[in-house]
Amino acid sequence: MLKYCLALFALLMGTSPTFAATPAEEVDLEAIVQAHIIPRYETLLERAEALEQTAKNACGTNQGQVRDAYHTAFDAWIAVSHLRFGPSEQDDRAFALAFWPDSKGFTPKTLHRLLKGDDPALKSLEDFRHVSIAGRGFYALDFLLYDKRFVETPARHYCDLAKLITADITHNVEAILADWQTDYATRITEPGNDIYRDKAEAVQQIYTALKTGLEFTAQTRLGRPMGSFKKPRPRRAEAWRSGRSLRNVQMAIESTRELAMILSDGDADIDGRFANALKLAEDLNDPTFSTVATIQGRIRVEALQVAITQILEYLDVYLAQKLGIGAGFNSLDGD
Repeated sequence: MLKYCLALFALLMGTSPTFAATPAEEVDLEAIVQAHIIPRYETLLERAEALEQTAKNACGTNQGQVRDAYHTAFDAWIAVSHLRFGPSEQDDRAFALAFWPDSKGFTPKTLHRLLKGDDPALKSLEDFRHVSIAGRGFYALDFLLYDKRFVETPARHYCDLAKLITADITHNVEAILADWQTDYATRITEPGNDIYRDKAEAVQQIYTALKTGLEFTAQTRLGRPMGSFKKPRPRRAEAWRSGRSLRNVQMAIESTRELAMILSDGDADIDGRFANALKLAEDLNDPTFSTVATIQGRIRVEALQVAITQILEYLDVYLAQKLGIGAGFNSLDGD
């Protein structure tokens, strides 16, 4: 019966499973850490430092340079944004780097409060690190650099705040990378410790990160601007002010694709599904998902969302089964 169900599912998905993936015990965790995780955090730190230095040198005199450095660093964040476990979750570092979605509009409110007068939080990085996460990280900087309420008439402490936000980004990335390099990499690659009792638990963690990253892209990065058929919400798209909405989706798909390839030992069927999703994203040609307000535009974004959902379904039916692990905890459920 199980074989029949699997065969039927494969038929509905349009291809037969190859089961190229390896059991959990054979997954190369060292390769995942050394080829996928640590290099991406190293790149993020390098670009965060460049952003911090650019903000110090060019804020108020050459905003184009600051914006370019911001985009380069934001690209590097998206490339690790699916790795929401371990060092990135310590001390709410990931939330301090990326507080979004912000359904209550806390970010602009926090920025306005900080810029209103001589806020003590602007005195030093140590003081600033106690500010609400809504006023920190890449999404706060997105407002500061692109929202007309902050850009058209910069407040007296505008550059002070920009410099502190970028310094805070660097500080958090440094801490995440240091934890990976000094301790956490060993814990996950050599399980049998207080975090991962065995290799299956370590593989489960990686698999869950892969799935959660894809779910966030499908449900939030795409789902929020889509809204409902009668009421699309393009202004709820991620980083629409800076024109990054589609760019973030594409980079997130590419990053999770690399992780899936290492985890599955190069499964061709999985790779083909990622390639299809990337082609659909490329064909959208809609940087901020503004076309979801039209029938044709919505259909095209829905097609991309379905393609990512099909990747998730395939992973749960075939990859999780082959690895001998559960489908994975969904951190988006809030359970």
